[in-house]
Amino acid sequence: MDTDLLKTYLEVYRTRHFGKAADNLFLTRSAVSFRVKQLENMLGVSLFNRERNNIQPTPAGERLLEHANAVLTAVERAKQDVSLSDSQLVQLSLGIGHNVWDSYLNKLMQPLCSGLQDVSLRTDVITTAVMSKQLSERTLDIALSFDPLRIDDIEITKLHRVNLILVADKSDLSVNDISQYQYVKVDWGTAFNIMHAQELAYFPMASLHTSSAQIAFDYLMSNGGSAFLPETMVEEKLLQSELFLVEGVEPMRRHIYAAHWINSERIDEIEQALLVLTHKIYR
Repeated sequence: MDTDLLKTYLEVYRTRHFGKAADNLFLTRSAVSFRVKQLENMLGVSLFNRERNNIQPTPAGERLLEHANAVLTAVERAKQDVSLSDSQLVQLSLGIGHNVWDSYLNKLMQPLCSGLQDVSLRTDVITTAVMSKQLSERTLDIALSFDPLRIDDIEITKLHRVNLILVADKSDLSVNDISQYQYVKVDWGTAFNIMHAQELAYFPMASLHTSSAQIAFDYLMSNGGSAFLPETMVEEKLLQSELFLVEGVEPMRRHIYAAHWINSERIDEIEQALLVLTHKIYR
């Protein structure tokens, strides 16, 4: 199947607009329409209901989404595998959950690269849903996330504990003051969100929701407020008295997990990577 047709379908699906899809793909609108029609003829189904300013996928168009992404991911993986140099015999693909990089992996990339000989690494920050899907399709070797993935025949390894502490730009704040102070809510995973709702119901409505710890950190430094951030991320600012601990709020402890197939054809490289990620090898 022509991957260009699938890419065009995905862009129309995403934008719900032939003109916008054409702009994003650097094509004419008629070329986009022709490609979608080609794909529909090939599959024998209609993929979109075409109404002026209201392009919506049909049930068949919805069902194609998962398959189109799987095909394109597999093709991309194949391209990378066959293009490896003679000195790089294996490619290892890591899917990284939001905030795993900022709170943990950024300090381990150099040891990981140097500790894996003859291996080419690919890393992508993706959602948990995409991570589960790619792992199930075996287009991902290792998934790193705050919430352990639940898939049959997948091995889960607890890698690291992250201490999330409530910090603010103002000193002498306590738990009694927090309901009246600006709050930035960072998405630290499902378990964190449940704990937050149960134990911190008195917190104010967040002025900013974000899936990025770095965005929250930058916001606090520029605009003030409070947020749960990794201790390792803010320790320097605490020492410099640019950020301060909020008194009376216990740290929230989260763990980072690695998931991989037990019977992966790259199991030797995966196990070597896990040794680095668990600090058993740290070069």
